[in-house]
Amino acid sequence: MLNRTTIFSFIIIAFITAGILFYFINQKPEIFKHHIIFTEQAPKPIGPYSQAVLTGNTLFVSGQIAINPKTGVLDTASIKTETERVMKNIGAILTAAQMNYSNIVKTTIYLADLKQFAEVNILYESYFKTAANNYFPARETVQVSALPKGAHIEISVIAVR
Repeated sequence: MLNRTTIFSFIIIAFITAGILFYFINQKPEIFKHHIIFTEQAPKPIGPYSQAVLTGNTLFVSGQIAINPKTGVLDTASIKTETERVMKNIGAILTAAQMNYSNIVKTTIYLADLKQFAEVNILYESYFKTAANNYFPARETVQVSALPKGAHIEISVIAVR
C-alpha cells in the first residue's frame, strides 16, 4: 500500500513533468522550429508545398523535377538533361540551406521508366563521387506511372548538417 509521502512524491513529479512539457510546447526550442527554405535558384513550388523545410539540423527537400528556375520550362530533351537539371535544382536548395551534396543522407528517385535507371545512375553518381569523397547516401529508386508536368524523373532528398 502506498503511504502519503509516496503519493505526494508522485504528485510533485507529475507537476514538474507537466511544467517541463508546457515550457517546451510553448517555447518551441530551436530544435523544434521549422524553417522554410526558398531560393530563386530553384523552381518555385507548383503546389501547396515548400522547396524544403529545415527542422533542427535536418533538411527535407521536396521532390524536384527538371524545371528551369529562370524560364519555368520543364526540360525533357533527354533523361540526361532532366537528371542534370534536377540535381542542379537540389544543389541550389542545399546551398540556400548552407549545405551541399555531402550533407545528403537519403534520396528517393522516381522514374517514369526504370529502363533509364543506368543512365540516371551514372549522372547521379557524379554528384557524390569525388576525389576527396566516395560517399553515397541511402537511396531507393522506384518506377511510377506518371510524374508532375510529364517529367520523367523526380528526386527528393534528406540532408543533415
